[in-house]
Parts: sequence; structure tokens; C-alpha cells
Amino acid sequence: MPPFTYDVNTNRGRVRLLITDRDAANEIFDDNEIDAFLAMVSNSVFRAAAVALFQIAASETLVQKRIKLLELTTDGPSEAEALRKLALEYQEKADLAEAAEEGGSFDYAEMVYDDFSFRERLAKEALRAGGGGGDEEPVVWGAWPLP
Repeated sequence: MPPFTYDVNTNRGRVRLLITDRDAANEIFDDNEIDAFLAMVSNSVFRAAAVALFQIAASETLVQKRIKLLELTTDGPSEAEALRKLALEYQEKADLAEAAEEGGSFDYAEMVYDDFSFRERLAKEALRAGGGGGDEEPVVWGAWPLP
């Protein structure tokens, strides 16, 4: 029997938590498969969970299909679609987490409205570039063409 561990203090356990694979008696993936998902996506828990959910959705579509028997109805494709949506949400969370690690997803823009704000922006760029009193190239102050 392949190994199954569930410890939410590990990345493997966190992936299991996100994909609701917590019952050792009815496991969906074994430890080796969860580790493979983590390895495929550089140990990103949300991305590994998304890959696992895409895998479950594909199996759901292939195995269950849409079946109606007497009063019992199963709808594998709609279940698979719900799993895919959840997987996409996990991918978005991973994107946000990675953006936050790389300095955030916030940036700024300086607006130039007239000649004065243009000169002010040039001065600020020169200061950011380390200008201000060395052997650097001198800043050229030009006129801003107004409409």
C-alpha cells in the first residue's frame, strides 16, 4: 500500500487540506503523487493543489460521465467544472502570493501635465538614477511641447 500521511505542518499536508484528501481509508492521491505535484510547480502549495484538482476533474469526467438511473443521477461533467473553477482560484492565489514575494503587485506612475511637472519628473529621475553632483552626464532641461 502506498504511503499516506496527513500533517498540515508540511506542504504535502497543506495540499491534502486544500483538495479535501484527508481520509487515509479513502485516499485520492498517495504521498508520492502529492510530492510529484509539488515538484512540478516548485513547491507552491496552491499550484500543486490546482494541479491535483485538475487531475481529479479529468478523472471525474472520464469515469462518471452523466448518468441517470431510476431516481439516481450523477453529473460528472458539472462536478469536474466546479473542480476546475476551484483549481483556477488556487492558481490565482498562487499568482498573488508570488507577486507579494517579489515586492508586491503595486506600482506607481508619475503624471506629466505641463512644462513644470515635466521638469520636476526629469529632476526626480535624475535623483533616482544617482544624479546630483558627480561626473555623470548632465541632465538636459528641455521644454515640454504643450498641446
